[in-house]
Amino acid sequence: MWLLAAANSSFHFDDLINGFWDITISGLVLGAIYALVALGYTLVYGVLRLINFAHSEVWMLGAFGSFAALWGFGVPTRLANGNDPTKTGLVLVGMLLACLLVSMLFSGIAAVVVETFAYRPLRKKKAPRLNFLIAAIGASFILAELVGINGAKHREEYTLQRIFEKKVVFHIFSGQVRLNQIIVLVVALVMMLGLSKFVSSTRTGRGIRAVAQDGETARLMGVNTDRIILITFIVGGMMAGAAAFFFEITYGVARFNTGFQIGVKSFTAAVLGGIGNIRGAYLGGILLGLIELYTSVIFADQKMGTVSAFVVLVLVLMFRPNGLLGESLSAARA
Repeated sequence: MWLLAAANSSFHFDDLINGFWDITISGLVLGAIYALVALGYTLVYGVLRLINFAHSEVWMLGAFGSFAALWGFGVPTRLANGNDPTKTGLVLVGMLLACLLVSMLFSGIAAVVVETFAYRPLRKKKAPRLNFLIAAIGASFILAELVGINGAKHREEYTLQRIFEKKVVFHIFSGQVRLNQIIVLVVALVMMLGLSKFVSSTRTGRGIRAVAQDGETARLMGVNTDRIILITFIVGGMMAGAAAFFFEITYGVARFNTGFQIGVKSFTAAVLGGIGNIRGAYLGGILLGLIELYTSVIFADQKMGTVSAFVVLVLVLMFRPNGLLGESLSAARA
């Protein structure tokens, strides 16, 4: 009994039990954001067999794009003024959709820049894999520092006024489900399913799978590998941009170095699900989001949630390096 009492004094299992459904819903939302970013890692790895460490900064630029678009369209101000939702609801939906597209555009362009200037010259020269890794890290630092020096208020954090009120749409047991959470979960799932269908059923998707299976043979068979690789980066970047938009409407913060932690956790999610596997990336993101929030509540320390991501990464690499699903992007089921 005294051991149980000691454990309860150090850990906060009661908090987890009492708020289980609310914490689970929040974990699913956070996991969906990780999953969308992880899709970019898994796509690039599946095609090029390299980890695009600059993908975290692709996400960061999408976050700033979301931030700028939301303020530019006046979404926070419009909501704060208490306008009649029956008159402004459709307008706000259009504005939010436009902000989502702007965020995806920012990240898509950033991904093109990274592929064109960091990776393509190395591919042309058939450089060693280590060179790609160094180039990825270099591109990551360059993008972060450019934003930090020139665009981020001398490295201060931007904060965004709450976009959605804490209005409960429905309950799952004792858990409260809000509108922004529904948007994130539903749209993220639709995007993952759409991407999976795109890769498995379209001509471009077949090209992606062919390059993932054997790039040289695909080239000999007439596949434009440079075009396929560029499309892969664009699609992965757009997924990161969508994740950045969802992050902004959920948490409302942007900083030049925000991408690092998101990138590490999303990479962990990709490895957990099986890097190179689209469904695995989504599964890994959801699981990691739940693990992070459960851990944060149990230890009553948000930093422990970040620690848990690294612990999960180490454990997966030790005991199941192929991940939970472990299929290749070149597999028929993608």
